[in-house]
Amino acid sequence: MTDPATPSSQQPPIVRIEGPWTHRDVAANGARFHIAELGEGPLVLLLHGFPQFWWAWRHQLVDLADAGFRAVAMDLRGVGGSDRTPRGYDPANLALDITGVVRSLGEPDAALVGHGLGGYLAWTAAVMRPKLVRRLAVSSMPHPRRWRSAMLSDVRQTAAGRHVWGFQRPWLPERQLVADEGVLVGELIQDWSGPRIDAFPDPVLEAYRRAMCIPSTAHCSIEPYRWLVRSLARPDGFQFNRRMKRPVRVPTLHLHGSLDPVMRTRSAAGSGQYVEAPYRWRLFDGVGHFPHEEDPTGFSQELIGWLKDPEPDR
Repeated sequence: MTDPATPSSQQPPIVRIEGPWTHRDVAANGARFHIAELGEGPLVLLLHGFPQFWWAWRHQLVDLADAGFRAVAMDLRGVGGSDRTPRGYDPANLALDITGVVRSLGEPDAALVGHGLGGYLAWTAAVMRPKLVRRLAVSSMPHPRRWRSAMLSDVRQTAAGRHVWGFQRPWLPERQLVADEGVLVGELIQDWSGPRIDAFPDPVLEAYRRAMCIPSTAHCSIEPYRWLVRSLARPDGFQFNRRMKRPVRVPTLHLHGSLDPVMRTRSAAGSGQYVEAPYRWRLFDGVGHFPHEEDPTGFSQELIGWLKDPEPDR
């Protein structure tokens, strides 16, 4: 793994994909994080999920900047161009990475937009550091307490999340992710997406495969899921679950694909019970686990309209 002090610019450049955005590194919470940013205005911080990196938000970076926002997509700890540290992959610490990046960007707060694992961490950050979170938008991920309940009590959700249970094995999941130049990464994305065949053309899948094959990335990508399961019966897991009883007190937009095979709609719905602020639920018909890439125009329109709404209602 790289030294936490090693700038991500010295890591493989394959994640610094060219575009209208600017790449740079910021220090936060004892590590260095790669970001891509575009536009000026209120900060919107975009948080990717598994098995992806910042590039998952390439459409929204442009759309948000055109709409008058400062759009920033960060690579989570251990992924893409960010540092691969030996420890620090529990959700509380990963959430502090996110709020630390907000401060490092010189902003008083941010609207957090998270997908999958990034959504889980966005929920967590909104509870842990509410003064730094202006608004919260989460895609394809229920509130952490709702996730825990569904994974333990809903047989269908337990089956849908079988990859999470599979990640608990030592070393084998990492080897599977990087075997044959990351072919499993492409297969997972295709299996988890909806019927739209043009959402993930070969060059896009190739980018995700190559990023996963950067040394140590597969291990770091899996570590948060190992914590989520192994902590279920540990004191630190109980403590985190109790901590997440605190309600979210910022306006929240919850986005979900109706055909998501990884996180069932029934599991995600109901997260509003943990929000003591305006909460809006939006279901994308015919879309799987990646609404922001399967329907980028619809996703961006929904997100931007909500961000610009001065009084988002329930």
